[in-house]
Amino acid sequence: MTQRNGTAATARRFVLRTAAVLATTALAAGCGSTGSTGSAPEGGGAAPAPSADPKAALLAAVPTEQDPRFRFSTQDGTDRFTGVVDPAAKGMELGMKQQNDDPKFTMDMTFRVIDKDLWMRVKLTGLPGLHDALKLPKNWMAMDRERLADSENAPAYEGTDPGNTAAIIRTAETVEDMGAGTYTGLADLADNEDVKSTFDGLDLAALGAAGRKVPFTAVVGPDGNLNTFTLDVPAAGKHKAMKLVTKYYDFGKAPELAPPAGAQKATASAYEMLAG
Repeated sequence: MTQRNGTAATARRFVLRTAAVLATTALAAGCGSTGSTGSAPEGGGAAPAPSADPKAALLAAVPTEQDPRFRFSTQDGTDRFTGVVDPAAKGMELGMKQQNDDPKFTMDMTFRVIDKDLWMRVKLTGLPGLHDALKLPKNWMAMDRERLADSENAPAYEGTDPGNTAAIIRTAETVEDMGAGTYTGLADLADNEDVKSTFDGLDLAALGAAGRKVPFTAVVGPDGNLNTFTLDVPAAGKHKAMKLVTKYYDFGKAPELAPPAGAQKATASAYEMLAG
């Protein structure tokens, strides 16, 4: 399957833009003007033995279509996405919780994908009457991709590496095995089409020479699966230095993904909200 790089990154603009639209619409509706965390990757057990080819060993730890379903999270500055990947079902669930201050409310948006089918659920709390004012149901809605104004960036099942970690690892000339399942390396992010979409909103060109040696640390669990991948991006242009953290965990324990029971057709207001 062809994977569009950076599943979480391509969906980020969808969610953040929707939060902004919700805030504006809530104000216009006169509704006032005033993150599911998941469990941490499991430890314990024997650490993987040192490898003669650390880069190959680390790439082999990245989830593939042969792996069981698992949970994931991606942290990009203050933005945190959580979700589930179910390779057997060609399914993915992706969610983000967003706080809004004016008016004050919390949006918890979740997308679920099974093959080419897409559903969305939006939970709004902290501001009574907001669901009714915005004509948004509280249960799952089945989305018609042909009605989406930005269908290219809508969540889709694109493989088992939503953090695009494999593409980043491949840019490193060498990877060092530090022992106890920990690997380090320097990623080359400059002029690399395979990783550009992973860093939505970050000007990679502004990194200059520093973009060719961006430190990363990866931790592989006792089960041989990549648990944590941390990229230390230096300051560039208007962007402060930041950590990009991807976690893969609960292999074989995450819930199976299936079409949501009782889902209704998406309302016109849902499509208008996603159109921005």
